[in-house]
Amino acid sequence: HFRTSWRSSNGLSLGKSSFQGHNPSWRFRSTPATERALQYQAGQKIHGFTVKEVVDVPDLFLTAVKLTHDNTGAQYLHAARDDKNNLFSVQLRTTPMDNTGVPHILEHTVLCGSEKYPCRDPFFKMLNRSLSTFMNAFTASDFTMYPFSTQNGKDFQNLLSVYLDAVFFPCLGELDFRQEGWRLENENPTDPSSPLVFKGVVFNEMKGAFSDNEQVYAQHLQNKLYPDHTYGVVSGGEPLAIPDLSWEQLKHFHATHYHPSNARFFTYGDLPLEQHLKQIHEEALSKFERTEPDTAVPNQVHWDRPREDHVTCSPDVMAPDAAKQNTLCMSYLLGDITDTFEGFTLSLMSSLMISGPNAPFYKALIEPKIGTDFSSVVGYDGSTKEASFSIGLQGMAEEDTEKVKQIIIQTFDEIIANGFEEERIEALLHKIEIQMKHQSTSFGLSLASYIASCWNHDGDPVQLLKICDSVTQFRQALKDNPRFLQEKVVHYFKDNTHRLTLSMSPDEAYLEKQVKAEEEKLQKKIQALSESDKKDIYEKGLELLSIQSQTQDASCLPALNVSDIEPTIAVTHVEMGTAGGVPVQYCEQPTNGMVYFRAMCSLNSLPEDLKLYVPLFCSVITKMGCGGLDYRQQDQQMELKTGGMSISTSVNPDYSNMDMYEQGVLLSSSCLERNLPDMFHLWSDIFNSPHFDDEERLRVLVMMSAQELANGISNSGHMYAMTRAARNLTPTGELQETFGGMEQVKFMKRVAEMPDLTQVLRTLPRIKRHILNPMNMRCAVNATPQKMSNAAGQLDSLMCNVSSNKKDRKPVHSNITEEPNFKPCQMKTFFPMPFPINFVSECIRTVPFTHEDCARDPNTVQTLSAFRKGVDWAISGQFTQQDINEAKLSVFSAVDSPVAPSDKGMGRFLSGITDELKQAHRERLFAVTDKNIVDVAGRYLGIGQRTCGVAILGPENDIIKKDPSWVVK
Repeated sequence: HFRTSWRSSNGLSLGKSSFQGHNPSWRFRSTPATERALQYQAGQKIHGFTVKEVVDVPDLFLTAVKLTHDNTGAQYLHAARDDKNNLFSVQLRTTPMDNTGVPHILEHTVLCGSEKYPCRDPFFKMLNRSLSTFMNAFTASDFTMYPFSTQNGKDFQNLLSVYLDAVFFPCLGELDFRQEGWRLENENPTDPSSPLVFKGVVFNEMKGAFSDNEQVYAQHLQNKLYPDHTYGVVSGGEPLAIPDLSWEQLKHFHATHYHPSNARFFTYGDLPLEQHLKQIHEEALSKFERTEPDTAVPNQVHWDRPREDHVTCSPDVMAPDAAKQNTLCMSYLLGDITDTFEGFTLSLMSSLMISGPNAPFYKALIEPKIGTDFSSVVGYDGSTKEASFSIGLQGMAEEDTEKVKQIIIQTFDEIIANGFEEERIEALLHKIEIQMKHQSTSFGLSLASYIASCWNHDGDPVQLLKICDSVTQFRQALKDNPRFLQEKVVHYFKDNTHRLTLSMSPDEAYLEKQVKAEEEKLQKKIQALSESDKKDIYEKGLELLSIQSQTQDASCLPALNVSDIEPTIAVTHVEMGTAGGVPVQYCEQPTNGMVYFRAMCSLNSLPEDLKLYVPLFCSVITKMGCGGLDYRQQDQQMELKTGGMSISTSVNPDYSNMDMYEQGVLLSSSCLERNLPDMFHLWSDIFNSPHFDDEERLRVLVMMSAQELANGISNSGHMYAMTRAARNLTPTGELQETFGGMEQVKFMKRVAEMPDLTQVLRTLPRIKRHILNPMNMRCAVNATPQKMSNAAGQLDSLMCNVSSNKKDRKPVHSNITEEPNFKPCQMKTFFPMPFPINFVSECIRTVPFTHEDCARDPNTVQTLSAFRKGVDWAISGQFTQQDINEAKLSVFSAVDSPVAPSDKGMGRFLSGITDELKQAHRERLFAVTDKNIVDVAGRYLGIGQRTCGVAILGPENDIIKKDPSWVVK
């Protein structure tokens, strides 16, 4: 369901939500937005609010203004920053006490129309009436959050109006509750004799969530570690408890939780604060009186002795070793997250214990290959009122259970005895420095998520933003007491009796039992029905069906016009040069003292039989050691000197011909300006002398990679279905399936099952000779103007350094591959999978970027028959000028989404699409008419017009098995 995501417990922590600062203006001095905000004074009254404090946060280039609403007590935080991508978010503390999923169903239902905007799906409709860069809603364990962002001031007011009305004045109609939550309905709503079944958006979404073993485990772990209050229940809804929720209970939950006295408002960006306060006060807050919301979460009662528990899950068909599918993990209850510095310390300590090959738990648990990877919940988790730390393994054998428990206890003892190396602590603090300097385009959203949990429990969000203060305090604490961290380990782990050891094992009958339990629940509900109840259900089913099929009138909603869209794009200046004979694109950007390096290496000379191995090569080449460094020292140097170094596959279709493309691997890395020579030195060693001799290390990497791919299928089912459906339509489609589709998942499973990896080890240097070859390469550098000539000089010596090593280079072909004989073909593929939902995709071969028809893609994604209806609608031309304008807004909000300084010029570098081509495409988009759309729909989407591919991943299906046109894998 596009607009909502339900979050299980592994929420946000500094370590996980990469905390990214960005400073788009080229001024490191204070900026207009931050200066304006600094003029507010504590005690000042503005539009029904009182300013509480004003704090300058120079590390993040922002000014924080904290306010309270006089009448309702609503809390407000504004982060003024010179960033055009403004964000609004309102969060409510939602603390359910049962498993019916009431906060999640409510989050869906408030989006189904409100007093001022009574149309059926205002959120979905606003996507096409706005230039928003983000619109969504989240249900966490103990809060519900509604954020949006946009770069347009008028749009901000429009969206704010829709959001405020949805949250505080929703319709919450009974039919909306039935559609979004749950209902009993005839399987075929138009046939009263068809059997009654459970239906509902959230009901189905949670059935999907509970078919994902990692989510199931995380949910149980939280429920059992904090059993006494709201964390003991499933906030998203436990599928079989969802049908216990009534419409009345839903409305009551809204009345008690969705009140300004229980709300926290956050705004971010360069728009003036007064305007926001005025609108929020007038449209929502002025209509309420203060209440005393009873939503605070008490601390969990501390256990006086550790507990153990066991849960089951469905077996994993993709598991490399069927006998090793158990998970075991130990979780510890830590302190209150509103203690900012303690949280900072614990989160750092968690990284020191588990992150990377130098960490004690990595050495003790991962390297002996007892399991495939850490448990799905691992490390510090600050998303609950009291934080937790978890450590364990997945993909392990049942008989190793006791052994793993002992290793965990022993490892804590070793940490207490030996502490952590100073260099690893420095590497982590360096990482924090980079995260604060790196500029993401969604910085406002990162901030909103980062402060959400702490603020939700009345912690001080401004304190959280002063990251440098925490770093300084941390360094001081270590200086004052060298055993500072070891004493924390004793206190929180060795002496902590609030510990849960949770194991999980596969049960062959797991899905069967789920189906049976649902059937029993259904029969119980049906037995309580009278004949008139059944008639009523049938009539409500028809009513819902007729409402869903009506065209809804969205004219009550505010909208931007096509004239609000900027007619021209902002030009990105790049300079072309060479380094050691290799072409380089230089792009000067306000990167905050960071340097970003990319290199594209062609795969054209690579023999076919090595293609499947390329993703594996990419994932291990930076993790096996190089030059004089073993893999641990290499990891340490990367952490100390760079913001990460990675290699990934890259397939770029030519912008003017569907059967031409560039295939290659993309090297990317970043660093602080002062570490540039070190970063290039590491690349030079990876090119000239990578290590390919350690079979044990390779096995660990293969194991972790195969496990990650297997876990990802239920999360990314749609992506796998789309990749497979497009496979036979273009040459690039085939390559994408090889590199990132189900074909790659199955290949990695085979590699993980090999008892001997020497043959795989031997392919790596062969691939390296073809790929890491300067004769076959081009580079890009984004840096500040002051540092660019320095960067160019360093890059030049890197290229000379790697080019001198020419003896084992292969001759080079041109960089573009053309397959003039490629014939697209129809193909329908079905992958049986052990989960109760289907992922469906249909893909159609269309045209390249510069083709005149490219601006006219009628975007429709429904399941297959709905698909065809969408096409018929487009071909028949039953749409209005308003529909076309909305489609243009929707397309432009994607085309004009903000680009970070680190990514400027990348489109041009990767696919050769220059600003001139983009501007021409933009003008074609502006010029699209209804005739163009009908014509294109007929020529590309009509039955039999173009080759299409279909793929489904889902449960066993008899209809498909009997249909010879499907290939079942």
